[in-house]
Amino acid sequence: MKVTEILATIVAFNTVSRNSNCALVEWTARYLRETGARVRVIPGDGGEKANLIASFGPEAAGGIVFSAHTDVVPVDGQRWSSDPFQLTERGGRLYGRGTSDMKGFIACCLAAAPIWGQARLERPIHLAFSHDEESDCHGVPGLVDELTATVAPPAVVVVGEPTGMRIADRHRGFLGFRTTFHGRPAHSSDPAAGSSAISAAARFVRHFDDPERSRADGPRRTTYNVGLINGGTNINIVPGRCEVTWEIRPAADADVAALRQAAGGLADEAAAADGRAGVAAETQEIVSILPLRPTPGNPAVEVARELGGLLPLADLPFGTEAGFFQAAGIPTVICGPGSISQAHQPDEWIAAGQLQHGCRFLTEAVRWARSRADQLHDT
Repeated sequence: MKVTEILATIVAFNTVSRNSNCALVEWTARYLRETGARVRVIPGDGGEKANLIASFGPEAAGGIVFSAHTDVVPVDGQRWSSDPFQLTERGGRLYGRGTSDMKGFIACCLAAAPIWGQARLERPIHLAFSHDEESDCHGVPGLVDELTATVAPPAVVVVGEPTGMRIADRHRGFLGFRTTFHGRPAHSSDPAAGSSAISAAARFVRHFDDPERSRADGPRRTTYNVGLINGGTNINIVPGRCEVTWEIRPAADADVAALRQAAGGLADEAAAADGRAGVAAETQEIVSILPLRPTPGNPAVEVARELGGLLPLADLPFGTEAGFFQAAGIPTVICGPGSISQAHQPDEWIAAGQLQHGCRFLTEAVRWARSRADQLHDT
């Protein structure tokens, strides 16, 4: 199948994160087995979601992993010029949900799979496709655990998020929190008889009302944002409960453990400042996406460059699954076709030329994976 035919097929699977991705994974598994891959489907979320690992070549260490997520963001409330789940070509652009983020990269991987399956590889090529990256990345840790438990240690990982085929070696993380303030409800005719949970929440939110806490500089600054506030029951009741949903996006080199500790401390501080008994706060971490940290001499950079990835190195303000692979001890970079400016947008598209660049990149992996055989032959 041509890459555009594959892309049309996988775009037609509605894998918005709230839906199951199993039909797409099952189709992909059948396709890859026909090309000669060793395929494992790893069920998750009570069987409603699944990850996939596929391997070509020897069961040996030192291979390359190409990673992607199978889910896409919703189209609710967006105005599209064509059906978002039917690939549409207009003027050299291929429109459809996920074309750029990141089914375009998956299509390139699958287009290269028959070539990988027929080649005599000395180093393995692996595919690692996850679920739920777009919601909270909770499918990725299980995928990484399965990969490290069942596959001989890979040399590098390339995550194919859309970078215009530039190589990126760093990005910020994402920590999401839900902080619940508990006060003491009372009749509003005598507010002093109670303790307002909303007042405590307001003191907490003011911690983040500072331009320096919200100004980003690529992945080099940690930023904060309050996304949701929900509290109180009626105008004439001193509120006994208020919930704040908020985030920290750690800089690529930030101390994530220290930020987590500080998160709970800020909430406790806001609750204690009330000065009256009965005010307390509890903070729950609801999303954890690790930053990708730049490392000197990262071998994944050189491998991606050999395959046709572009320089200079990019740094990304958004999070990906790359940090989870890095935390497992595997050198990792990000490099994939398409533009992040199209991600999550109505009329999302990828340029046909970007798909072709992605296909050349993945086809070139054959030369890299055969290089050890070539060296042996030369000697």
